[in-house]
Amino acid sequence: MAIGYAMALRTARLAAVRDALDAGSAGGTLKFYGAARPPTGSAITNQTLLATLTLADPCGTVTNGVLTFSAITSDVAADADGTATWARLADSTGQFVADLSVGATGSGADIILNNVNIVTGGEVSISSAIITEGNA
Repeated sequence: MAIGYAMALRTARLAAVRDALDAGSAGGTLKFYGAARPPTGSAITNQTLLATLTLADPCGTVTNGVLTFSAITSDVAADADGTATWARLADSTGQFVADLSVGATGSGADIILNNVNIVTGGEVSISSAIITEGNA
């Protein structure tokens, strides 16, 4: 059985994530990569950067165990061709915050994209984003 946290604790945990993303002097980033995901927070080696989206500053609000992101700036010209398999959240200085899985609808991934196949020069955008903590 999964651990069930109190609402105040769930909210505090996501406030810490929000604060980590807002730690730099500007909006943090959400970068999409192809190839296998490295161990959590490890250096990028052979993974191809496909697209970089910029978070608002502050990145969002936390209420009742849910971090709701403010508008995320699209990448209007993706960096490379490839299949997005994972993404990394970082503050504006590049300090690691979280790694997330990426997949298509029905995949159960952390981030769901309409199309995981990214094309160089194409636009990559997210219409909405939330993180729900724990046993919601």
